[in-house]
Amino acid sequence: MNETIINISRVLSQASETHHVVFALVDGNDPDWASWYSEWLLTLSELPKYLENKPVKSELIYMLVKLNKDYLKEKPEKKWEDYYAEKLEEHFR
Repeated sequence: MNETIINISRVLSQASETHHVVFALVDGNDPDWASWYSEWLLTLSELPKYLENKPVKSELIYMLVKLNKDYLKEKPEKKWEDYYAEKLEEHFR
């Protein structure tokens, strides 16, 4: 993995930890999780810096949902954060 993908993976991990804290009262249940993640990633993280542009929120939501489905279907041997980071970097660059 290159440094950009490592940084994106780290940002995704931070988003996950924050989401867990925010939604702890409902045991993490958030049917619209991708909207929350994309808002946090675009406004409170360094994701746009690592992608070298600021994605459109709706496109990021779409990608997060797609990557979740792909990850569950493919069952790769890597952490979800690394898988998403590779795909997001590839898509948005």
